[in-house]
Amino acid sequence: MRSGPLFTVRPATVGDAPLICALLNEIDTIETGRPDTDLHTVEAELAHPEIDLREDSRLAFAGDRLVAYALVWDDSRAERIDADHYVLPGHDAAGERLLALAEERAAARAGANGASRAVLHLHLNARPTTDVDMLGRRGWLRVRRYHVLSRPLSDADRAVPEPPPGLVLRDCADEADRRRAHALVQETFSEHFDHQPRTYEQWLDDIARAHVDWSLVWVASLGADDVAVLFSRNDRQNMGWINNIGVRPPFRGRGIAGHLLRHAFAAYAARGRDTIGLGVDTRNESGALRIYEAHGMRTDYAVDTWEVVLPAQLPTA
Repeated sequence: MRSGPLFTVRPATVGDAPLICALLNEIDTIETGRPDTDLHTVEAELAHPEIDLREDSRLAFAGDRLVAYALVWDDSRAERIDADHYVLPGHDAAGERLLALAEERAAARAGANGASRAVLHLHLNARPTTDVDMLGRRGWLRVRRYHVLSRPLSDADRAVPEPPPGLVLRDCADEADRRRAHALVQETFSEHFDHQPRTYEQWLDDIARAHVDWSLVWVASLGADDVAVLFSRNDRQNMGWINNIGVRPPFRGRGIAGHLLRHAFAAYAARGRDTIGLGVDTRNESGALRIYEAHGMRTDYAVDTWEVVLPAQLPTA
């Protein structure tokens, strides 16, 4: 469909994954100095069973060139809706058009959930290609900052560290332990900003289960108690990645998170990785940022959460 004299807009299809991946890597390179998006990540996102691409996605083209991409999804089944938004420099009109369409879709999804408003969140690099002045004009506010931390790995990191007394780690090779890992992630992140409860099957869809190496997901126990989880993945081109380190509140302050972190360093160094990374909420009250920095992790770049609150669009009879 025609959206203006300089660009056209249409929904995405699963077959657009290579095109979208190329756009995201071009934007990654502008924002962080390197491409950081893998094709299978985009493919899994487009194929997610909770996303209706005809309604939830939009691509903007200048001629034959893809210049902007937006996607809306709903993990909350309530008022909280999420969006992705990517636009190349020099194509602000296309970027704003896709953002407006994402806002409209978020309002509709919230209304379909029975909510009176849509609380829409968008995660952007702290120095994004998206026009932040335009975001401000549209009523968006920065509400949170995350740091992406990374650490170089070397042969010296291959030595498996001695655990705290009584702590035993097991990987998640079997289904029961995968379910336990999910339950621990849900429990230990339940009070974190923007956490949305997810069932086991939903979580598997979210993490693109086909690309998870379950030998790199660990549950930690003390006696009969499962006390912590570390979920990581080895499918990124640039570095090993830690999605979650969660310790149950009664067991914090015992060095468990630090041990899990060092254990991951050893595992990824043994697999030949030269870098490992993770994201952390700078206002995390558990002291996670201090723990990561104490183990040699340093800020690579920052990501901001932007928020806008919109009236929900009620379903038509």
